[in-house]
Amino acid sequence: MPYMGLLRNVSPIFRPIKETRTPATVRKKDQQALFHSFARSLNTRGDMSRLIATRRLSSTIFASKQATRKFCNDAPTKLVFNKELDDNEVFINEVLQHDIAIVGGGMVGMALACSLASMPLTKHLSIAIIDSNPALTNMPSMNKDDLPDPRVSTVTPATINLFKGIGAWEFVEQHRHAYFDRMQVWDYTGFGYTRYNARDADKDFLGCVVENKVLHRSLLSCLQNKDMKKTIYPARLSSMSLPTRSSVSTTNSSSKSLANLAKLELTDGTNVYAKLVVGADGSKSRVRELAGIKTTGWNYSQSAVICTIEHQSTNTCAYQRFLPSGPIALLPIGNNYSNIVWTMSPKDAQNHKIMNQHDFIKSINHALDSGHGPRPESRDVIASFFKPNVTASVHEGFEIPPKVVGVVSERMAFPLSLMHANAYVAKRVVLVGDAAHTVHPLAGQGVNMGYGDVDVLSNVIGDGVAVGSDIGEVTLLKKYETERKTANIAMMAILDGFQKAYSVDFGPLNILRAAAFNGANVFAPLKRNIISYASGERRLPFLS
Repeated sequence: MPYMGLLRNVSPIFRPIKETRTPATVRKKDQQALFHSFARSLNTRGDMSRLIATRRLSSTIFASKQATRKFCNDAPTKLVFNKELDDNEVFINEVLQHDIAIVGGGMVGMALACSLASMPLTKHLSIAIIDSNPALTNMPSMNKDDLPDPRVSTVTPATINLFKGIGAWEFVEQHRHAYFDRMQVWDYTGFGYTRYNARDADKDFLGCVVENKVLHRSLLSCLQNKDMKKTIYPARLSSMSLPTRSSVSTTNSSSKSLANLAKLELTDGTNVYAKLVVGADGSKSRVRELAGIKTTGWNYSQSAVICTIEHQSTNTCAYQRFLPSGPIALLPIGNNYSNIVWTMSPKDAQNHKIMNQHDFIKSINHALDSGHGPRPESRDVIASFFKPNVTASVHEGFEIPPKVVGVVSERMAFPLSLMHANAYVAKRVVLVGDAAHTVHPLAGQGVNMGYGDVDVLSNVIGDGVAVGSDIGEVTLLKKYETERKTANIAMMAILDGFQKAYSVDFGPLNILRAAAFNGANVFAPLKRNIISYASGERRLPFLS
């Protein structure tokens, strides 16, 4: 129609409002008045099609005046169509188009939005974030003196560099966080242990423990400071329609551009179109389900109990002890607080959740010290065989973890599993984070793998924009899948191997585990590569 070009140029000034499906009604006499006014100005020999087009234009102009909109610079592109319902009213239907729709506004989804907003090649893209979490539209206040939340992440130096690059780490540093430069790992047999020190690999720290709510809040603050076309839809994904060759070929020319996009139907009735849909909606991803992407995985028949505990003094070291039921980790979170991540059977997890506080504290201290077996002893004689290839930390000796004196948060438990998507990409769809993979938390690598996805995907999208490619094409997205699948499968294999190796209490296997602990503790090249790999550098510890 003659007026569609005008509507395309004007419509981006409108911000989508929540009730986008409410019909706007225009009185028939107003339409007729404008129609006759335009008709008189036409040449008397003008054809009837021009008059009909003018009448439809009048309907659209009056209808648009009925809807209240705020002017803004970050609204999505919108095409406005009108549909005559009867002789007295007109229904206005808005088509919301974006370059990228990120389904899931959690830590990984928000990191991707910030990363795209920070890159010169992608900062002009229109981004939709679809998530019903009210924190996205109304950030809760945070007080640095509040007690730590039990849900934390251990972020690696590679993740910290990503946050610094997108401008989010400065917001993290405004809240509670705890760097640590030492880590001690041992098992219940007492045969061996390993101590890691950042200086063994010429690093300033091994990682930083941050509450998940701090990471999320920092990413949201970062995104708000970005000059980017972004829209948050406070709803959940209901259904998704992906383009097919037949659907595009049978569509008329005026609608072909929409038919070639992914269509997302939200629970509030809104329809959103996008060139690329990013599934960042967790392990039970709705995007993955609707895209028909299958997964491979298994349950571990284990649960993790997490909580925040208190010491009498500040803890600056990360500890992990492998027990017959699974590992227990003690992670510093700042001041006199630490976080506990304790793997055990689902039945034991439920018992520890309801256990009285005195018995729970006693159980933690028992598990972190001499429970189930003796403390390891330093064996400098082993180090003498590897001289001069020993690290400085080999002489530090075994360190008894600090005693737990209180529990300051609720105790939470969640089941553990391994899951890997058989494909990361499909036509106009890509998966990141837990939507693509979940792992055992024994090394704290889960969220870091998600941030690794973000780093690679944002660069692949940038490369596509640079050469004028369609960012939703599988051929482009396969570059992301190839790189991240290799890295993620390698990490998952290592973590799953550790979980299985420490699930068996067998004499010869115990001796092999002890030998591995002692070897990693004293042999400098191996220890340096383990630290580098765990820090996010893409090198396997035994292949570099």
